[in-house]
Amino acid sequence: MKVTRQSRLTKQWHTLDIAVTHDELIKIDDPNRRELIQHIVPHLNPSEREFLMTGITDAEWDMIKDDDA
Repeated sequence: MKVTRQSRLTKQWHTLDIAVTHDELIKIDDPNRRELIQHIVPHLNPSEREFLMTGITDAEWDMIKDDDA
């Protein structure tokens, strides 16, 4: 499913194709969620889960790491 999120880091909008269902997205986006994202979508890698929570992409993380060097 194509998922669009706004990066909390750069405020830019990004869209990624991630193996997630509509029901999983509803659970992830629930502001009262108590379940860990790792339990909701254990099949996703940490980078994909981070994108779903914060909208931050690997390229943005790489940009920050390069700035710190």
